[in-house]
Amino acid sequence: MFFDSWAGLGRVLLVGVPAYVLLISVLRLSGKRTLAKMNAFDLVVTVALGSTLATILLSADVALAEGVLALALLIGAQFAVAWSAVRSRKLRETVRAAPTLLVWQGAFRTQAARDQRVSRPEVLQAIRSQGMGGLDQVTAVVLEADGSLSVISTAEAGDLSALDDVLNGDESPQA
Repeated sequence: MFFDSWAGLGRVLLVGVPAYVLLISVLRLSGKRTLAKMNAFDLVVTVALGSTLATILLSADVALAEGVLALALLIGAQFAVAWSAVRSRKLRETVRAAPTLLVWQGAFRTQAARDQRVSRPEVLQAIRSQGMGGLDQVTAVVLEADGSLSVISTAEAGDLSALDDVLNGDESPQA
């Protein structure tokens, strides 16, 4: 259980170093967007890359060439989908979740939170973590496409142009 064989350790070193170097090389060639965690789709690809690398390292049933091809396939698919999503609204809507407004001008939007399975205490925690003590200090809380909560204080709201994709032109969302 703690030690199988020297051959197994040697294989991990022999396969691991080139697999790691090739992964880093392909990631650098594909650009920063490949590992960005901008939405759930990106996160899944990042986890799949890690899982594939682990399989290459630990499974004697997977040859280095097969593993590198699998990594290249994942990175190539991520690149192609991201490139296409920038150019196609329909594909972008398919692979990217839209941000959701959970608080608007100090009012908690119960139905929006319920639809996204976010509890009021979770939203309040996000507000507190930004150093605010009340909803009256909040212009908006947005559940982002990557699952994070963005809190915009009333003092820092500006012209609200950062909310264009959330408000969809409607400046008074219903609670």
